[in-house]
Amino acid sequence: MVAPKTLTQNTTYYTGALVLQKILAFVYFTFLARGLGVEDLGRYSFAFSFTTIFSVFVDVGLNAVLTREIAKDKEQTKKILSNVMGIKIILSLFTYLLIIGIINLMGYPELTKNLVYLTGIIMLLDTFSATFWGVLRGYQNLKFESIGIILFQAIVVGLGMTLLYLDVGVVPQVLAVLAGSSFLFFYSLLEMYRRTNITPVFSLDKSLVKTLLKISIPFALTGILARLNTQVDTIFLSKVGCASQQICDANVGIYSVATKITLAIHFIPLAFVAALFPALSEYYATNQEKLARTFEKAMRYLMIIAVPVAFGIFVLSPDFVPKIFGKEYSAAVLPLQILMASLVFLFLTFPIGSLLNATSRQLLNTKQVAIAALINFILNFFLVPKLTYVGGALSSLISTLVMFYLGIRASGKIMPYNHKFLWQSFFQCFFSGLIMVLVLQLFLFKIHFVILIALGILVYFLALLLSGGFKKSDLNEMLISLKIKK
Repeated sequence: MVAPKTLTQNTTYYTGALVLQKILAFVYFTFLARGLGVEDLGRYSFAFSFTTIFSVFVDVGLNAVLTREIAKDKEQTKKILSNVMGIKIILSLFTYLLIIGIINLMGYPELTKNLVYLTGIIMLLDTFSATFWGVLRGYQNLKFESIGIILFQAIVVGLGMTLLYLDVGVVPQVLAVLAGSSFLFFYSLLEMYRRTNITPVFSLDKSLVKTLLKISIPFALTGILARLNTQVDTIFLSKVGCASQQICDANVGIYSVATKITLAIHFIPLAFVAALFPALSEYYATNQEKLARTFEKAMRYLMIIAVPVAFGIFVLSPDFVPKIFGKEYSAAVLPLQILMASLVFLFLTFPIGSLLNATSRQLLNTKQVAIAALINFILNFFLVPKLTYVGGALSSLISTLVMFYLGIRASGKIMPYNHKFLWQSFFQCFFSGLIMVLVLQLFLFKIHFVILIALGILVYFLALLLSGGFKKSDLNEMLISLKIKK
């Protein structure tokens, strides 16, 4: 059993590292967008999106299985790790050759292919780093992984900013990430050895390999579907809906600004879910009423946070996008606003997914992700050729709404929760958000957007307080959920 202090420390370390990493990555991305320009940013973003899809074929859910099995029996660490490494080495060779073959068959320019070759190596290094961190997770130690996340991002930012100053092009920027991933690979290997005294070797025990792969299939399917769901729009944009490859690259560059802003705030529901999952698992076994109340509170708190973020970015994006990224990215405003329209529902899919997993409904969760991914693919197929990045954003919006609908319907079948309470909370947040939008719209382009952000937060929470939608007890419980307060 994990001690409460250890669990709290791990969550605090990891959440803090993610927040700092997101801040560093976003700041760096703004400089990258300005320094590279729309087309090179598109090539850069596409290369990482393309190889990210293939990372699942190297891991096939093995990291999750590795952590879980080591947590059960630490005496088996060396045996399990060696077989996972053996499987991954074979899969790495196969996957990298697959990446090379597909990128050449798709007829991309030489520069784009070279970028993909490099990001493919980065993907493989990161996959093995995740394996070494998975061992330490099995030992309930996230401290050094958290340090590694920050050091990796610091190396990328430091080298990347220097290269931007030297104006040497897009390939060296990918090399900066390669340097960071190489460091992380050796750092994770060293820390795993120091904490466990285990030297990784490669072996293939036929019986154990079969068992590991059998357990990992549900994790692999969910991972593959999730990757496709988040990256398929970028792949479509890189090839269709444009008269030339140069225009396609520009479309990807514009869309990457919209998606980067959206992804930058994903750590909020991730932090909630990290603290929520153990509680849901326990209450499912012991107390159905507490299970329902905990789920309701998680949904409500994420509404309270997501609404001002989504509404604020929606109304302020015409001002801050050109100022932060440059006027050449002004076209990113509309797809960003469309993505913001889905943000509240996207946030709410996190506790829903956590509930399904905590109540042993992993296959149902996988099925719902599959449906959303299929809808996203079909919509991209029809919308991107006609609407380019706007079509990609609309596809993401609709697939998110479908996943939310399927999830909330499934949640009602697990336990009876207070629908009226959640609807009341939603309307309180929604109307408080509308008041905030009206105030921000009144001062848009007249006052600097940084001041408007502070004003918007003040107006929103004041409106929410007056409507009874937020109390001091809510703030205390939210801080406890995020492990910021005991």
